[in-house]
Amino acid sequence: MSKSTRYSPEFRERGVRLVLEHQGEYESQWAAMESISAKIGCTAETLRKWVRQAERDQGIRAGLTSSERERLRSLERENRELKRANEILRKASAFFAQAELDRRGK
Repeated sequence: MSKSTRYSPEFRERGVRLVLEHQGEYESQWAAMESISAKIGCTAETLRKWVRQAERDQGIRAGLTSSERERLRSLERENRELKRANEILRKASAFFAQAELDRRGK
C-alpha cells in the first residue's frame, strides 16, 4: 500500500534547485537525483518528476508547462459539465415533447 505525501511548493523548489545546481558534481543527473533525494527525504522518482516539470516550465524540455496543464484540466472539467448539462436538457426535452403529444391525443 503506497502512502501519498504532499510536499510544499518551497520543498519542491528546493529539491529541484539542489539537483540543477549540483548535477555537475555527479556522473549523471539521475545519480544527483538519487543522492539528493536521500538527503532531503523523498524518493528519487518523485524528485525526477519535479525536475522534469521544472525543465518544461523553463522551456528546456518539450511538453506542457504547469500553467498549460492546469488550463487543460480546467477545460476538460468544463467540457464534462457541459456534456452532462446537454444530456439533462436532451432528456428533459424528450420528456416534455412526449407529454405534449400525450396531452394532444386525449
